[in-house]
Amino acid sequence: MKPLATNKPGFRNALSQWYAKAQRPLPWRTEPSLYRTVVSELMAQQTQIKTMLPYFERWMRRFPDFETLAAAPAGDVLKHWEGLGYYTRARNLHKLAKAYVAMEPKPETREAWQALPGIGPYTSAAIASIAYGLPTAVVDGNVVRILARLTDDSRSFKGNAEAVKAFSPLAEAVLDTRNPGDHNQAMMELGATVCLKNKPLCTVCPVVDFCQARRRGTQDERPRIERKATVKVEIDRAWARRDGQLLLHRISESSGQLAGQYELPKLDQVESLKPARRIASKTRAITHHRIREHIYAVEATATGNPGNNSLHWVPLKDLDRITLSGPHRRWIEEILDWTPDRQRPNLPTHAETENLDR
Repeated sequence: MKPLATNKPGFRNALSQWYAKAQRPLPWRTEPSLYRTVVSELMAQQTQIKTMLPYFERWMRRFPDFETLAAAPAGDVLKHWEGLGYYTRARNLHKLAKAYVAMEPKPETREAWQALPGIGPYTSAAIASIAYGLPTAVVDGNVVRILARLTDDSRSFKGNAEAVKAFSPLAEAVLDTRNPGDHNQAMMELGATVCLKNKPLCTVCPVVDFCQARRRGTQDERPRIERKATVKVEIDRAWARRDGQLLLHRISESSGQLAGQYELPKLDQVESLKPARRIASKTRAITHHRIREHIYAVEATATGNPGNNSLHWVPLKDLDRITLSGPHRRWIEEILDWTPDRQRPNLPTHAETENLDR
């Protein structure tokens, strides 16, 4: 066993050799650029790489550079993000592009990037090291998990932020300052593909010789991070159709993540002419909330409840033109497939995302 503290060069070398052979050919690696690095880092927040890949490719076709993104309408930006969830990332990316295009001189340091919308300590470190080769370590859940296992750190942390702060000095200490971008990507790659949260692949780990937790059999117990208690939420939704149209609720522009998007209305928003009949029950997760949504078929009045101007009758043929929340688009597609009236185009399939490792 080789303690990490006294074998940093050996650790860096083992990690580097593994990454050179095992790294996934991701599009921002095979065709690197500052813009592609920025987009990939914001997209990868809260989303697995395998989930975000088709969205990244579609995004690049529509918004190939900062200038194109900065000039795009906000609705178009959100439409191309639809299905990835955590829509604040898309809004911040749009704001960032506008700010970057207008800036002179352009940001080139971690501190300068961190001043831009949506860029925190982790993302600024990733951009600085990958795009500019600056010697700064990135520390996310993957890196915390690797370092906690390598050192068999038994400390308990109240949350991810506390754990990141605790392991940042060690991450900086083991950083390969000759090639910080590849080192940081190698650490993230190791956490995403080998040093997994559950059932880590220790037998094929390139740095297993440095892992104290593996030697002691405690790898499944590291790191020790307190998780927020799961909150269960139940919501009743209305399914109302007439003349090839579906009744939808447009979320207020001041409502945070889902602002301006459409979802099925809540049942108490709709005035029905007949008793409601449950046709489906669906679940989704947003951070530590587990949401169960019951969908009821109703015969709605023309305007829903009087005075509710957030309700809109949307033609089925126009569903692909509006921005629906990812889960609701999928559920709407499924329910429409059960019914005989399918006068609509084929709608894209969208992925529901949670707070996941890369």
